[in-house]
Amino acid sequence: MKMTILKENASTLLLILIIILFVFAVVISIYTFRPNPIEDAIASNRVINVLFVIEDNKTPVSTYVLMYYPATKRAAIFDIPGNLGLLLANINLVDRIDMAYDPLSTVNPGKLSVYEKEIGKLLGMDINFSVIIPKENMVSIVDLLDGVEIFIPSAVRYIDGDEIILFPSGMTVLDGDKASLYATYSLDFENSEMSVFRRQRFFLGLLNRQIQMNEKLGNSSLSGMYYSNFKTTMSERTLRRLFNEFVNIDIDRTNIQIVTGNTREVSGQMLVIPHLRGDLIKEIVRQTEGALTRDIEDHLLERTLTVEVLNGTNITGLAGRTADMLRSFRYEVVSTGNADRNNYDSTIIIHRSGDETLMREFADLIRCRNIRSEVFSYDGQDEITFMQNVEHKTDITLIIGRNFDGRYVTGN
Repeated sequence: MKMTILKENASTLLLILIIILFVFAVVISIYTFRPNPIEDAIASNRVINVLFVIEDNKTPVSTYVLMYYPATKRAAIFDIPGNLGLLLANINLVDRIDMAYDPLSTVNPGKLSVYEKEIGKLLGMDINFSVIIPKENMVSIVDLLDGVEIFIPSAVRYIDGDEIILFPSGMTVLDGDKASLYATYSLDFENSEMSVFRRQRFFLGLLNRQIQMNEKLGNSSLSGMYYSNFKTTMSERTLRRLFNEFVNIDIDRTNIQIVTGNTREVSGQMLVIPHLRGDLIKEIVRQTEGALTRDIEDHLLERTLTVEVLNGTNITGLAGRTADMLRSFRYEVVSTGNADRNNYDSTIIIHRSGDETLMREFADLIRCRNIRSEVFSYDGQDEITFMQNVEHKTDITLIIGRNFDGRYVTGN
């Protein structure tokens, strides 16, 4: 009798063991062979939009959206200022966009979705993935990358408590401690443009270092530790695959474009209100996406034209506002001012670049058909004077007329 019971128990244990092994095998198979969201995005031939947030004390210091198209290996980056003023759906008030931020946590995952939705609505796109880099994890991230190399234009002396930290000028490799400070500090004497430039250069440097070290990290026993420093709803497997895909990005040809607008006081705080009620940035995103997805080289991603904007109307500030709009499209506006008179009926483009394709793109951008070419000639000048005149002329002079509505030429 006892022998029979023992045999039955042994059979039961063996059956349970077999079931456990079977379930384990099924789980492993599902994990191994289930579709990866990155692979799905690549297979569907679409642009991948990734939100990156560098946060300090659960507050976003820098927010970027990286657009990447796997088929052409091209990328573009948009910088989202925290003081961008929007009508936030969750509070139904105009406020800073970073007020919609509620960081991911193990307790309440997915709360970043409000921030994602507001940024997606602003840019007119779907955010596919989000990656948060907390300041407290930056030290470990950068040290595992063996430092981050960036260019610092001017030496900076920063006081952190009782410690004085120096950031020397020139090409510098920052270790984890210095990197976490450099990416997040604020100084009273640093103007907003320099602060934006500093943080953008750091983000590009960090992304570039990740690309350089990706293979080494992937083969290292420390890779799990490295990826655990990022806060994201992605699995480590998906995050790994995403970073593997970013290896194809040429950082030197990838620029960061900041969302711009008009600065206004709203409820006692200065906010940047996007141009044309946000329609301008959506159009820029659409054009950028078109440039990323075209097989041929596209001038939109490597804008080199210099532009002079002259106001030929009596509308005060129109040249400056137009210059801001053109900078949003990556044109280098070198000067603004008034035209020789303020009663131009028609807007005029005077081009000197010699590149008809670039000139046509500029004209199409503002829907202007009134184009004139300016050809340089000696006209009795000596060679030195002639060369000086050529060097001081921009590729394009835009004279704004009454038929320009701030975005497009109407009627032509």
